[in-house]
Amino acid sequence: MAETKLYKTLVRPILTERSTQLKDKYNQYFFVADLDATKTGIKQAVEDLFKVKVASVRTMIVPGKSRRLGQNVGRRPDWKKAVVTLQEGQKIDFAQETV
Repeated sequence: MAETKLYKTLVRPILTERSTQLKDKYNQYFFVADLDATKTGIKQAVEDLFKVKVASVRTMIVPGKSRRLGQNVGRRPDWKKAVVTLQEGQKIDFAQETV
């Protein structure tokens, strides 16, 4: 897969308190993915970028929130969240990797 396509599939990692706890407990990593990305595409992108073996991928589309500024009502865009579970003994170090 081309390098630019890998970076379009995975937009960025999600680094929150909850994602850090699940990383330590279940070896799960969270990413913001492109809305058109498939589970197999996400799996291949993670394996190629980080040189790890992926056990499973779960995805969900998070609906955008409504926002208002005075009388104007707007809406943030929908986005896709990917939960990637790595095989036993594998890990991703975001301090050294760039996505």
